[in-house]
Amino acid sequence: MQLTATTSTNVTRADAVFSDLRQRIVEGDILTGAKLSEPELAKYYEISRSTLRDALSRLEGCGLLERKANIGYRVVTLSIAQLLDIFRVRESLEGMACRLAAQNMTALDIAELKHLLEEHNQNESLQQGQAYIQKEGDLDFHFRIVMGSGNKLLIRLLCEELYYLLRMYRFQFGMASPRAKRALGEHHHIIQAIEDQDGELAEILMRRHISASRKNVEKRMNTL
Repeated sequence: MQLTATTSTNVTRADAVFSDLRQRIVEGDILTGAKLSEPELAKYYEISRSTLRDALSRLEGCGLLERKANIGYRVVTLSIAQLLDIFRVRESLEGMACRLAAQNMTALDIAELKHLLEEHNQNESLQQGQAYIQKEGDLDFHFRIVMGSGNKLLIRLLCEELYYLLRMYRFQFGMASPRAKRALGEHHHIIQAIEDQDGELAEILMRRHISASRKNVEKRMNTL
């Protein structure tokens, strides 16, 4: 894989490889449990082993890879138990982030968040009540809330260490949900609480929102 001219330094080359591998793992192009061959990947990306290891180390930090002595890196294996644990952690941490967002988000931040939900509402899958599919990063409602909290530790935990692992589950376990339209409505209520600077209510609404999503996952898994 030939890297572009914008990835001429070791740092930016590692960034490009990190982003590409992250997408391939999240979307299942590289299978769960698969062992990664460093020589093959270094050849594929046309980079040095040290640059590759930088990218792999960052993927391990995101929870997408695990490294074992004498074996090397493997893609993590997904489990329902781990997914539910992630939801429980998010319930507490994103609730806290929402409370802080009510204190720290500006009028412009809130206006942009409302506009984002208007864009989400145009999604065909959501309109049909099938799924609420959000693109990553700034196009993700939850990501924006956490960033709006202004708390660096919460941002690291939720937007770096857990974020792409959760997206991996959503891609590979399926994102269909009978809660699609209801979830969008809950997002609107959360924004209103943030706009009213009611941190306590914002936290309660976010915790309820994530708890409902977790219960929906549990219900779906029990019917499989």
